[in-house]
Amino acid sequence: MRILVAPDKFAGTLTAVEAADAIATGWRRHAPGDELDLAPMSDGGPGFVDVLHAALGGSLLAVTVRGPLGVAVPATVLLVGDTAYVESAQACGLHLTGAERAEEATTYGVGELVLSAADAGARTVVVGLGGSGTNDGGAGLLAALGATADRPLDRGAAGLDGITEVVLPEVPVRLVAASDVDATLTGLFGATKTFGPQKGIPEERMALVDGWLQQLAAATDRRTSLEKGAGAAGGLGFALLALGATRAPGIELVADAVGLAARARAVDLVLTGEGAFDFSSRSGKVPYGVAQVAESALRPCVALAGQVLVGAREMRALGVESAYAMVDLVGTERAFADPAGALADLAARVARTWSH
Repeated sequence: MRILVAPDKFAGTLTAVEAADAIATGWRRHAPGDELDLAPMSDGGPGFVDVLHAALGGSLLAVTVRGPLGVAVPATVLLVGDTAYVESAQACGLHLTGAERAEEATTYGVGELVLSAADAGARTVVVGLGGSGTNDGGAGLLAALGATADRPLDRGAAGLDGITEVVLPEVPVRLVAASDVDATLTGLFGATKTFGPQKGIPEERMALVDGWLQQLAAATDRRTSLEKGAGAAGGLGFALLALGATRAPGIELVADAVGLAARARAVDLVLTGEGAFDFSSRSGKVPYGVAQVAESALRPCVALAGQVLVGAREMRALGVESAYAMVDLVGTERAFADPAGALADLAARVARTWSH
């Protein structure tokens, strides 16, 4: 058989490249004669630059930017012709905040990444959004790019209290926001309410923090704050859209870059996966995007995940024939202690069912 292996990262344990390798290792253990095509994927979050570099080539520019809590962090700009790709999580990721001090965390470093790309000659900068530990509405990015305001823009959401005026800068490049979420900036389905808890914002602070972002929207561009994707990455989507960025679903951008549709048509079976496969996967996440490509190619799609949190009906609504969980096979402890080995074992088990 010919198999396309197109997983996302397994958050906190495996990168997409490592996950694809682990699945291939396990599959070959049972079906060494099968032909495997590895296509690690990303929805714009962590791993975005690595996946695109593997697919597109190009050159990597190492830079140092301000991290979300003020400490300098290393980051990478991928240059492919006159287009640059940057990963916001490298400058303001949840792994850099440890889900602490979210109200102070800034996206300033993401703006520095954009400037580094422009200085390197890029005319278009694609910003991968996802995995952020910030909730500042992109104010830090605006500050790095030259915006001015009557309150500090680079001190996180808390610094925005009382803001009434923002002067947006001229940006020297065309911006693209690669976003995997549809959230607006504020409100019941906004950045704070939807993603604040995972960043460490307690329930009793939600209304206050959301109010700060409402003030930013009123001082900047309230209409843009209501657009889908404005709430991506703690509001980074809003700042980019306010600067004139176009929005592209991260999974579609990566799928196009790696030629996923053509590769799916050339195989008999498509494998995908992520850490937790649940119904939120429909919101622009990798397994749903890969399943849609497989469906268009008239190929079955099977998911391998750390956990599977949907039933058969929901699974099929996502376009997935079957889904298999590492924790069901090896238990939670081993799944986290040896994720690559556990995923390989799961792949070998799945191969017994699907390879023929």
